[in-house]
Order: sequence, then structure tokens, then C-alpha cells
Amino acid sequence: MARVLAVANQKGGVAKTTTVSSLGAALSELGRRVLLIDLDPQACLTFSLGLDPDSVELSVHDVLLGRLSSGVAVRPTADGPDLIPATIELAGCEGVLMSRTGREHALRLALVDLQEDYDFVLVDCPPSLGVLTINGLTAAHEVIVPFQCETLSHRGVGQLLDTVHDVQRLTNRELRVRGVLPTLFDGRTAHAHAVLADVAGRYALPVLHPAIAKSVRFAEAPGAGRSILATARRSKGADAYRAHARVIADVAEPRPAEPRPGPARSAERRPPDPRSAPARSVGRTSAPVRQRQAGPDRLEV
Repeated sequence: MARVLAVANQKGGVAKTTTVSSLGAALSELGRRVLLIDLDPQACLTFSLGLDPDSVELSVHDVLLGRLSSGVAVRPTADGPDLIPATIELAGCEGVLMSRTGREHALRLALVDLQEDYDFVLVDCPPSLGVLTINGLTAAHEVIVPFQCETLSHRGVGQLLDTVHDVQRLTNRELRVRGVLPTLFDGRTAHAHAVLADVAGRYALPVLHPAIAKSVRFAEAPGAGRSILATARRSKGADAYRAHARVIADVAEPRPAEPRPGPARSAERRPPDPRSAPARSVGRTSAPVRQRQAGPDRLEV
């Protein structure tokens, strides 16, 4: 059965979409079957993974309204995960769902047909606390809260947790908060550390480490229609999401390769082989000096 994780925060601009695309690509690198669902009417996840929302014909909008099964809307991506894309039509979906019985369970029921096809399903929730976000939380086993360490984002965490508690009480008792994920983190500022410590203490939430440092590489990736794991594979941000994916997938961290031992050297010293001795160069040598004897007519000095 697929494990469903919702990535939610009603505060916009906290890297929800980046987290979904990066975690999905990292889990795919580990050999896991991953499905991403774009529940945001702005369709940022769809665009970030190389699809044009304006040209998408079958989307999550049709799935939620029961017009087609979820498997028909699945699209492959270059980074490995499959995707159920979104379009601007999703903005009108909330109004239609409001008049339907069991509107909070639309996504959960739609995923029943795909439960055995994937290991993980990641849901990118919109920056709101409306029916779409509640659908994502109702369908999920866990929720990850991307959190920019600033005052306004701090305020949004409390509001989201109120919604999570209502969902746990009314529509999904199995839902649990996996933790807050520090994103766009600037470790040089005391303000970022203070806000993060206050959130962890005030709401008794686990903080997911390592923090995702702020980097221009995240802004460049959507322009290529890929995740940061494809556009900047060796960056710190890509390695941080790989670390989180290993924890989610319960995969041990790879150990550094040990140096290979060299050939054993013999302790005995063998005598040199005269046949292998290098030939000496032959140069001009002086003739032997002969001593001349002094005769009676010569005086040798």
C-alpha cells in the first residue's frame, strides 16, 4: 500500500512545491515508485516538472469531480516520479465540491485504485486552508510542514495545526504531523535560529534536519522543467533532500568507500640479479701511466 505524505502550509512562498518535487526525485533515485499530485490551482508543481498547464487536457480537477479514474490522468516526468497535473480549472473545483456530500474524501477515494502501484504519494497542497487542503490532509498518513524561519511563517504554523487537529478529529484519525522542515534557511542570522527554536518549543513539533539552505539553485531549476537533483546534483540543497528521502524510505545512509589495501610487500630483501643490472656506459679511459726510468743521459724530475 502506498504511503501518502501531504506537504502543507497555508503561507505561500515557503518551498512546498520545491519540497514535493525534490523529495519525489530523491525517492525515485532510491528505486521507489513515486506519484506526485498537484493540488494547487496555480499548477506550480506541474510547470516545475516540465509540463505546460495550459496544454494539459486531463488533470486532478477531473479526478476530484469523478469524471475519470485517477490512473487516466497520470503523466510521467523526466525526474522519475509520475504526476497527476493541475490546471487553472482547479480553482473552480472547490465551489463544486462544497455542494457535495463527503467532499473531504474526494482525493482519498480517487487514490484507492493507485494504492498498489506506488510506494509513496506526495501531495502538494495549495497555500490555503480550503477544501483542497483538507482533501490532501484527509488522504494522507503524514503531513510535512515546510517552514521559512520568519515571523509571518511562524504565525501560519499555528493556524495549520488547528486545521490538522480538526481533520484528525473528523475525517482522518490516522493523520500525524511528521514535523516542520526549515526551508529557505539562513543560518547566519540569529533571527532564523530563534524563530525555529520557538516553533519547536511552542507547538512541541519535531524539527526535520538538515535544514534546506537558501540557494539560487532552487530558483533556477523550474526554468529547466526539472528538480534541483537534476540541475544541480552536487549542491547542498540536493544532498539535503536526499538525506530526508533516505529517512522517509528508511534507507541507511551510504558509507564512504574504504581505501583498498595495496599489494603486500615482502619483508625479505632479495639480492639483485646481475642479469637485470643496468649496463654501465663505457667512456674514454686514460692509458696506464708508465714510469720511465732515468738513464745515464737523462735526469728525470
